[in-house]
Amino acid sequence: QVQLLESGGGLVQAGGSLRLSCAASGRTSTTCAMGWFHQAPGKEREFVAAISRSGDRTDYADSAKGRFTISRDNAKNTVYLQMSNLNPEDTAVYYCAAATLSAYYSVYRTDSQYDSWGQGTQVTVSA
Repeated sequence: QVQLLESGGGLVQAGGSLRLSCAASGRTSTTCAMGWFHQAPGKEREFVAAISRSGDRTDYADSAKGRFTISRDNAKNTVYLQMSNLNPEDTAVYYCAAATLSAYYSVYRTDSQYDSWGQGTQVTVSA
């Protein structure tokens, strides 16, 4: 199991930027593919972005392409989500997730493929 702790959420105006961080502890996150999901009030949790163990394979939801960037620093056991040009529809709780025993170059879009989750960080974008 990997323990995950998100940070960096907050209130931002439309058009602004935030960088979320996810610090991993326990089982090293270098053995895990990582992902970000979000859940808006009254909605299902949705995929946002994913990154492979290798760090050179990424995948994004259509809504995130061109605006969000996922990256990882394995030396710091930390994954980041840089979010730019935010809009009110991005308002949600953002969760970091880890897929242990993942293949080196694989990325995963479905939440059932992840077995460790953080507590989430709130992102609120005002119009």
